[in-house]
Amino acid sequence: MVPDGVEGDGSGSGPYGDRVRLANLDGRATIITGAGMIDVERGSKGRFGPDLTSAYERWAELSSTQWDIGTAQPLPDPLPADRLGPPSPHPRQVFAIGLNYRDHVEETGSQLPPEPAVFTKFQSSLAGPFAAVTLPSDNVDWEVELVVVIGRGGRGISEEDAWAVVAGLTVGQDLSERVVQRAAGTHFSLGKSFPGFAPTGPWLVTADELDDPDDLRLTCSVDGEVRQDGRTSGMVFGVRELIAKLSAVVTLWPGDIIFTGTPAGVGMGRKPPLFLAPGQVLESTIEGIGTIRNQLV
Repeated sequence: MVPDGVEGDGSGSGPYGDRVRLANLDGRATIITGAGMIDVERGSKGRFGPDLTSAYERWAELSSTQWDIGTAQPLPDPLPADRLGPPSPHPRQVFAIGLNYRDHVEETGSQLPPEPAVFTKFQSSLAGPFAAVTLPSDNVDWEVELVVVIGRGGRGISEEDAWAVVAGLTVGQDLSERVVQRAAGTHFSLGKSFPGFAPTGPWLVTADELDDPDDLRLTCSVDGEVRQDGRTSGMVFGVRELIAKLSAVVTLWPGDIIFTGTPAGVGMGRKPPLFLAPGQVLESTIEGIGTIRNQLV
């Protein structure tokens, strides 16, 4: 049975398929497979700690560990949605990229940016994959995004080496209060950082578990109606280039996350504009990774 609030991704038999994932379950680093779950601290007999932050700080060691699937425990049935937290709950830095899909650039009437349009979402906006999100106004928009979690980090990372520093990928929503966002021109981090405006999850999937991490379908629906349907191959700046350009200026740290931009179909691009309302359910899905679902209140 598919646990309550958690969707499989079609990558094999059973609700979870055969892919290996790293989840934040009850605040503890947990490996989830089709065979069950392994608590990282207990499964390693204390070699690794229980929290996600330490997992990314020792990512190379953790990711190369051979885990004994025979020690996996059955997944709780059902698995309450509120037990899953963001896969990287305490990043030092949360980057986001604006205007990074060609069709989204077109729907906004903008020009293709010559360089990535980088802004930040503040850490206090992070939320779990199935958290309820309080709408501060009637001007809140949706933006499904592929989110990159850094594993090794560093500065001056080349495009050729970029995927090697990535711990994995997860699903994210870059929720945006459009009036606050535009109040200060292009400096709009506050409009994207209300509490709950950065839900991520439901878990982390490593790039090698995906057929093509540079070309993934991503969709967003509201109350079951599809609002966005695109592919990450439509990015202006792909994951490799984003990491190279960011690390040319700043140091990337283990656990840092990058919201990589959203495809066409956002509410402000409609005529008339369409925004979210209390009582609606926002679902965001990326193939090979999974679905997050947020009740709007």
